[in-house]
Amino acid sequence: MKRIGAVAAAALLGVVVGLVVVPLLVDEPHEFVGTVLSNPQPAPEFTLTADTGEPVSLESYRGQVVLMYFGYTFCPDICPASLAELAEATELLGEKADEVQVVMVSVDPARDTPEALREYMDYFDSSFVGLTGTDGEIRAVADAYGVFYQAEEGTAATGYLVDHLASVFVIDKNGDWVEILSYGTPGEQIAADVREWL
Repeated sequence: MKRIGAVAAAALLGVVVGLVVVPLLVDEPHEFVGTVLSNPQPAPEFTLTADTGEPVSLESYRGQVVLMYFGYTFCPDICPASLAELAEATELLGEKADEVQVVMVSVDPARDTPEALREYMDYFDSSFVGLTGTDGEIRAVADAYGVFYQAEEGTAATGYLVDHLASVFVIDKNGDWVEILSYGTPGEQIAADVREWL
């Protein structure tokens, strides 16, 4: 009788331990740091001039997760900070970084030549791509993504500055616009979100 009681107690203990351990083995759902679009739609398509001088369309990056940022090379602080975080995220992704493309659309096409963009992108990561175009082309792309930008008076040293939205737009491998990352999102958190889209 004592033996049966001991066996029953051991079995019960096994069940209790199982109930405690099993939940620990189940992955918790990822909590995105950015704003995930509840009804993802195909990202607005466009064609601009890449930092190589060649025309490039958004569709060129189908099969990769695109992290698209609107900025400019003369930006004194916000753009360098944002691109540095994107560079950190790319590094943290390791081999998976080949499945990601960071793109910066210039909001200062008058000064951002393809050559200037290439030099600027190389400072952060040689895989990053800078895109430029005419005023009309850039405005059309910005409007499609709801991006505000406007030239403002600067100083003699800086020249004019451009006030602009500093969010990062996440487009998945299928070309759907799926998430918006706010300015100041750390590279580690960007990488964590991107892994989910990969």
